[in-house]
Parts: sequence; C-alpha cells; structure tokens
Amino acid sequence: MKGRVLVVAGSDSGGGAGIQADIKAITALGGFAMTALTALTAQNTVGVHDVFAVPVDFVMRQMLCVLDDLGADAFKSGMLDRADIISAVAGIIRGRPGIPYVLDPVMVAKGGSRLLQDNAVETLKRDLLPLATLLTPNLPEAEVLVGYPIRTVDDMRRAAMDLRQAGAQAVLLKGGHLEGDVLTDVLVSDSGVDLFSGARLQTRHTHGTGCTLASAIATGLAQGMGLRDSVVRARTYLRAAIAAAPGYGAGAGPLDHGVTMRPDGLV
Repeated sequence: MKGRVLVVAGSDSGGGAGIQADIKAITALGGFAMTALTALTAQNTVGVHDVFAVPVDFVMRQMLCVLDDLGADAFKSGMLDRADIISAVAGIIRGRPGIPYVLDPVMVAKGGSRLLQDNAVETLKRDLLPLATLLTPNLPEAEVLVGYPIRTVDDMRRAAMDLRQAGAQAVLLKGGHLEGDVLTDVLVSDSGVDLFSGARLQTRHTHGTGCTLASAIATGLAQGMGLRDSVVRARTYLRAAIAAAPGYGAGAGPLDHGVTMRPDGLV
C-alpha cells in the first residue's frame, strides 16, 4: 500500500508539527514521504520563536528534483508563508493535474504566531485553491478565506460550500475551535455533505493535528483510496495519536504519531 507523498511545508524543530509530523504520519500509514522545505522554524510546544525562509528557487529545486526521479502519487502543502512561494508551488502542481493535492492553508501556529503573510492570502485563494483536490482549513483559517465568522455547524456547512464554490474540488472544514464536548468536521465534495462527529478528547496535547490529518488524508489518496475513505481513516488515526500523546512540553504538546504502523489506520 505504498503511496508517494510529496509534502511542501515548513520544519518544526520541536518535532510535533510541520514536515516532521507529515513524515511520521505518512510513514505510520504505510506511505512514502518526500519533502520540500519552505521554511525552518525555531519552535517548541510554547510557540514559534524564529523563522528562517528558504529561497523560492531552492523550494522549486527540491520539488522538481524529487518529481523528476522518484515521482509522486499525491501532493500535500502546509506552511507556504509568502506569495512568491505560493505562486511557484502552484506552477509546479498545475503542471501535474493528475496528482491529487491536499491543501492545508496554514496561517497561524498553535501558539498564535502568524505563519502566512497578510498579502499572501489572496495569492493562495487565486493560485492554489482551484488546484486543491481537498482543502483542510480549521475555523480561523476558513474565516479568513470566506470573510465572515463561523460560530455553528450550520455556519461550517455554509463556509465549506462557499470554499468549494471558490475553486476547491472538496473541503474538509475542521470544527475543533468550536465550543462543546462534541467535535464536528464537515466534508463537502461531489458526493454532497458529510458530517463527522465525535466526543472531544480533553487534552492540551494537540500540537500538529492539522498537519497530521492533512498528510494522513494525502497518504490515503496516494494509495488509491477514495476521498471519504481517506478522511475516515485519517480521522481514526489522528484520534488514536492524540489519545496516546506522550505528554511532552509545557504548552500544546505533540501527538504520538507512532501509535500505529498499520495501513488501515487502526490500533
């Protein structure tokens, strides 16, 4: 069940999010992870302390070098912090229309640090959104993209449908930022609207959940699974990884990405 996933994202020196979480999740689900680094962060569970940007031409060289030799069965992007990076990545993905692409529009780190420049939001909407097989925003990210507040599951449904109208083939809007003991994610695709609900795990160890979920879904797509099945398996894996969190750090701690090595995503 190998599936080659090329991840374009930033590095998290704390190992809980970013490219490190991507590699772990893809490997745990039986895929093969390849990477193109867009930025290096000095980061831990408390926050992002510094960012070192990788030059655009070197980001492109990483992607093309991988694609020319190893190939890819799916793309996944995370931290694309600048408009020029977004446009460059879009150009490469646009030239390979048969490869599924999961777009995680990373804008703010768990600790609150901005990871997407304000002037890059419109570039993301214009250049990347129409290429996405699946867009996976959380609620604050979705609010920036749609331009209105999201306070209920009905609001989530409306926003996900609007984002699909804006160009994404499908949208998985994550509801973790809503209050309450039940967490609901909304998937809007060609097949209609699906709601995935479950009891919220009461824990502070949620660092890297967005990166992990998006990469887990991309792995499923790379392995030839359907979109809904990829989402179901990824959510099962993510929940298990949160529940098994090792408890590291003083802030939002990392997950246990190694909770399973089974391709079906079950413990």
